[in-house]
Amino acid sequence: MKLQPNYYRDRLCLNVLAGSKDNAQAIYAAAEGHVLVGVLSRNYPDVDSAVADMQHYAQLIENALSVGLGAGDPKQSAMVSLIAQRVQPQHVNQVFTGVGASRALLGQSDSVVNGLVSPTGRVGFVKISTGPLSAAEPDGIVPVETAIAMLKDMGGSSIKYFPMGGLACKEEYQYVAKACAEHDFMLEPTGGIDLENFEPIVEIALAAGVKRIIPHIYSSIIDSATGDTRPQDVKTLLAMSKKLVG
Repeated sequence: MKLQPNYYRDRLCLNVLAGSKDNAQAIYAAAEGHVLVGVLSRNYPDVDSAVADMQHYAQLIENALSVGLGAGDPKQSAMVSLIAQRVQPQHVNQVFTGVGASRALLGQSDSVVNGLVSPTGRVGFVKISTGPLSAAEPDGIVPVETAIAMLKDMGGSSIKYFPMGGLACKEEYQYVAKACAEHDFMLEPTGGIDLENFEPIVEIALAAGVKRIIPHIYSSIIDSATGDTRPQDVKTLLAMSKKLVG
């Protein structure tokens, strides 16, 4: 499997969901390869069936595969790690507490493993209690810098900042972007991103100096009738991306 992904040369790489294998191929072509194609673990009854299907996805798109939880579902954390171990995708979505397990089971440092942290309503702080047990307890809130250091301790590659609600937490997001830039960490803004707010959200991260940005654009570009991501919208996002990063 190809493990040197486009985002190692791209400052900006899209992350969108595939509704089918044909859709995955169409997305990959529309983005000219500058994309990670998400497939959700919670759509499968068990690890074996997920692995078999995701391996096929990976073969069709040069392993530009992003193994997803499904709306940040903490109950999927262990399944995602077990899938990642066998599929060896380019990208793994994890709750904060699942990062170490995913990295250890991957057995390599090339695949990007993000860690989900959430806005808190306080600039400079994030919620890290996003795991299967911790999500049900009182919020665990720490400084952004501490969250980044903890993710690095666990072998994480990036912060997945979710749910953003588009630009609803703009000042908090600006701080997160600044911290990621200062600590040489990737940033994955997620939640409520659409064709209208994509550019300002990415511009904030670029202006802060974040070296690699992986924005997740989901429901806003999915055809509700088919469940597929619209390739034309991916083309539009690619054009925006090229304009933003040159």
